[in-house]
Amino acid sequence: MTDALNHLADRKAFDVAFKKAVAVADQAGASASVAVVDVDLLGQINSAQGRDCGDDALVHVAECLGTIVSDSNTLYRFGGDAFSVILLDTEKEQAFLVLEEVRKALEVADSNGLGQQVQISAGLASYPDDGSKSKGIVHKANEALYRAKVSGRNKICLAREEKMVTKTSHYMQGQLMGLRRLAERESISESVLLREALNDLLRKYNS
Repeated sequence: MTDALNHLADRKAFDVAFKKAVAVADQAGASASVAVVDVDLLGQINSAQGRDCGDDALVHVAECLGTIVSDSNTLYRFGGDAFSVILLDTEKEQAFLVLEEVRKALEVADSNGLGQQVQISAGLASYPDDGSKSKGIVHKANEALYRAKVSGRNKICLAREEKMVTKTSHYMQGQLMGLRRLAERESISESVLLREALNDLLRKYNS
């Protein structure tokens, strides 16, 4: 449950920890926020300068996050080019200020000798403002991250209520059955799973 590059706990550990953080916040009548942080254009860095340089960028971002995120909060490797931060007893607006400090620090840094500017985008969501279940809150943080990426990158976006639209699509019967089983197993709606999959696809091709 630890990634080899930054020696940070991974997505599975994050899922367990954030579920616990929401439960603790619920009992205490407090807030808990989560940030999903993405390194902008990491694919281009890998392609232009090699994966070693891309790894250096990831290490640099992790170090910058680690120096600014307080000891009461926890940093995780979310996967690929992303990190996640659990901010205990912290509302969204407070969390925004913390992440904005990180973003600005990277923006003015010399990239730690990498020979390139490393920037981040991030999405923020919190309990109880954005839901009562950890998975739904993380989903909203991912949606906010997507808005940050498609609206120009190098910014922090807060979760918000988004207008839903209906789009007629055709799926294979096996896909629909698999989706239903997954939704039942994870105790999350099929629509949320589909939106999460679409966000991942869009992030893949817009990163």
